[in-house]
Amino acid sequence: MAEQPTYYITTPIYYPSGRLHIGNSYTTVACDAEARFKRLSGFDVFFLTGTDEHGLKIEQKAEKLGKDPQTYVDEMAAGIKELWQKLEITNDKFIRTTDGYHEATVQKIFQQLLDQGDIYKGEYVGWYSVDDEEYFTESQLKEVFKDENGQVTGGIAPSGHEVQLVKEESYFFKMSKYADWLMDYYKAHPDFIQPESRMNEMVKNFLEPGLEDLAVTRTSFNWGVKVPNDPKHVVYVWIDALSNYITALGYGSDDDSLFKKYWPADVHMVGKEIVRFHTIYWPIILHALGLPLPKHVIGHGWLTMKDGKMSKSKGNVVYPETLIDRYGLDATRYYLLRAMPFGNDGVFSPEDFVEKVNYDLANDLGNLLNRTVAMVNKYQAGKLVGQPGATTDFDADLEQVAQDALVEYRELMDQTRFADALSAIWKLIARANKYIDETEPWVLAKDEQQAPVLSDVLTHLAKSLRMVAAMLQPIMPTAPKEILGQLGLAKEAISLSDLSFNDFPAEVVVVEKGTPIFPRRDIQEEVDFIKSQMSANEKQKGRKAMEAAKTASVDPVKAEIQFDDFDKVDLRVGLIKEAGKVKGADKLLKFTLDDGMGGRQILSGIAKWYPVPEELVGKKVVFVANLAPRKLRGEISQGMLLSSELNGQVQLVLVPDSLEVGSTVC
Repeated sequence: MAEQPTYYITTPIYYPSGRLHIGNSYTTVACDAEARFKRLSGFDVFFLTGTDEHGLKIEQKAEKLGKDPQTYVDEMAAGIKELWQKLEITNDKFIRTTDGYHEATVQKIFQQLLDQGDIYKGEYVGWYSVDDEEYFTESQLKEVFKDENGQVTGGIAPSGHEVQLVKEESYFFKMSKYADWLMDYYKAHPDFIQPESRMNEMVKNFLEPGLEDLAVTRTSFNWGVKVPNDPKHVVYVWIDALSNYITALGYGSDDDSLFKKYWPADVHMVGKEIVRFHTIYWPIILHALGLPLPKHVIGHGWLTMKDGKMSKSKGNVVYPETLIDRYGLDATRYYLLRAMPFGNDGVFSPEDFVEKVNYDLANDLGNLLNRTVAMVNKYQAGKLVGQPGATTDFDADLEQVAQDALVEYRELMDQTRFADALSAIWKLIARANKYIDETEPWVLAKDEQQAPVLSDVLTHLAKSLRMVAAMLQPIMPTAPKEILGQLGLAKEAISLSDLSFNDFPAEVVVVEKGTPIFPRRDIQEEVDFIKSQMSANEKQKGRKAMEAAKTASVDPVKAEIQFDDFDKVDLRVGLIKEAGKVKGADKLLKFTLDDGMGGRQILSGIAKWYPVPEELVGKKVVFVANLAPRKLRGEISQGMLLSSELNGQVQLVLVPDSLEVGSTVC
């Protein structure tokens, strides 16, 4: 027997900083569909997913919740695994970057790159986003804040998150050394990055301007893989995270049999926001290690909402559990893969979701099955003859459409173009529905002499449905089995490698009377339901924020500081002379203070709690007088006002009128 060809596919490993929504889930469902397709096509598949558990953001998140980082990531990883089970994801392994074997191999990789001169020690000075776990040059920032002297004091990353100035000892990877090699590799492998537009972005935005060396360690936090022989340094999250694709296979361990069998990966599937790391940093790291590169990196778009990117902060998040519990797993997986066009963003709306359930699943597929089963039961006592000859004028065309749909489907699934592959299946479904109207079985049933023709028509419909069920297997875990069961066929998986229209049992089969697998839904009722769940998610987010604020009020004090640290802060009394909103900023208020030193302007994000800021004029407050100025929304902020927070409510710290303006608070 010939050895099975191998196929290795990976999702990105997910950052467990919050609950995953349908946009996050898309990648894993897509990889699962491809893995199922390849298995059914005769491949020996290894499918990897997991969690990226190190970094400053995780350390801060755990601290805020009063937990140690390991406890926090253990809980989050368990929740993600539970979601994948609910989505019936068939991954072969779930890797966590806190796994001991992974951390040990990351240290080996770092040491090898250091020993061979690809990594060197220096000092990093630049802009870093905690939320993105990413470094940026000043030119890459979406917005730059400057003080009155024109000095840059901060900025906004392309993601919309704030950056902070980082100055620390760091190890650097010589990315610039490999820039020309990578450009040549792109030219020699034009399909390495898919879609092509992502390749163009990498060349235009990163390679052509010049690839800078990459800071690959941090010293300002501890939650991560320590650098061998220099443990004050933590390996930068992207080297740590990217290595998972080979450490999961045993690379660098005593048993690397899986690595030898499956590497290089056939597909890394990632969201477009992390294409750079997978197509610039990762290939260079692999090349420096002397390892072959993955065959393809696919950067898919985002599943957005009508008002922009799905975001917990916007309160427009939809969770997959909500859809699965009400509409079923098959409908949810179908929608995720149908709504995302290859290479572009998909747009989720409650209306679109319900319409696809009603029209694609209930009307098109569901009615085809229901009508076929009902007619077989009514006209032929539930029996189908497997192999009659073609007798109507429409049989050949139906068979040709089925064959063309299968060819197209296979090609598109190989390219991970799931929305297009589903369209190919629906061409056959539409043709089969039309075939019913053309052949009019209800008319044939009235003439006994037409019995052979009627039998042929119903068998052709059953053959069409069997092909549809077979092609839907990677997408829908349940519906294909139900379709086959209602046709009286075995529910076992159908191989896609040798699927054909006429591969149908020759013996008589008995059709079972079934219930609709996709019942129609009242559109307005279901739209209202989904919107209510989105609203509930927003309210829950608000409740959690209040609970977190309440918990924070009774949490143990933060780590001790020395008196000298506190003594650096200059707190003074100021008098609010003017107060108002900042144009174009919903959260910011602008205050003009008499500070006893000539006056200053301070911006504060407390607009939510002071809808009429003018009422604060004449109040005395405490402000930080020696905080470096920064620019927000085109306005200079020269300090910070002190405020208190309890149960989600924020109040300025007001002081008695008897305290003099400019006096020190100590």
